[in-house]
Amino acid sequence: MLVNKEGQTVPSVEFVVKTDEGFQKVKSDDIFNNRTVIVFSLPGAFTPTCSSTHLPRFNQLADVFKKQGVDEIVCMSVNDTFVMNAWAKDQEADNITVIPDGNGEFTDKMGMLVDKADLGFGKRSWRYSMLVKNGVVEKMFIEPQVEGDPFEVSDADTMLNYICPNETAPKSVSLFTKPGCPFCAKAKALLTEKGYAFEEITLGKGIGINSLQAVCGRDTVPQVFIDGQHIGGSDDLETYFANA
Repeated sequence: MLVNKEGQTVPSVEFVVKTDEGFQKVKSDDIFNNRTVIVFSLPGAFTPTCSSTHLPRFNQLADVFKKQGVDEIVCMSVNDTFVMNAWAKDQEADNITVIPDGNGEFTDKMGMLVDKADLGFGKRSWRYSMLVKNGVVEKMFIEPQVEGDPFEVSDADTMLNYICPNETAPKSVSLFTKPGCPFCAKAKALLTEKGYAFEEITLGKGIGINSLQAVCGRDTVPQVFIDGQHIGGSDDLETYFANA
């Protein structure tokens, strides 16, 4: 049975982490004591749900959590430090601290260590998230113990709704651009002025006009998308904000 540790102190362990200076031991006490920390733990780096949704959304909402007093967001997995570092780099997750619980000690003491031998994974962490204040677990969101890898309650939006129910999550914004385009610069400046963080997809980096046309039916840049809605070019973006 999985164990809910709300109201209890997190385990005191040491994690072996590889940095530019070499191997270092990071104490869990240094991570949690006198700080407010979000932890989300998952079965493994580079696995589908973890890479496509779980980690990216926490990374995206990091600034919102920071405004709510969260000092750090920690992603934990029963993987070694080389795997975790490579995954964080691949994900461009600059707002997340990845912690390798390589021996599963922290996960085991949290009551979250499960057997994934049927998948060839060995012992891994069950998927969960928690809010820890000064080393004490205030809230845990543990995925239901059913077959497979459920992902229903340990997500970033559920945690945000717990911490601040009235906080509106930022919109997801992407735009296609190309170097030297003045209209692209105009669109990016407008998004920045309105406080919208965005992901820029630059044509010429393995992405051409054919891909742009396939996505939105146009061959000019910029092309802006907000929460999946195709807004259009820079003039269309101005109209969008004028009517918002």
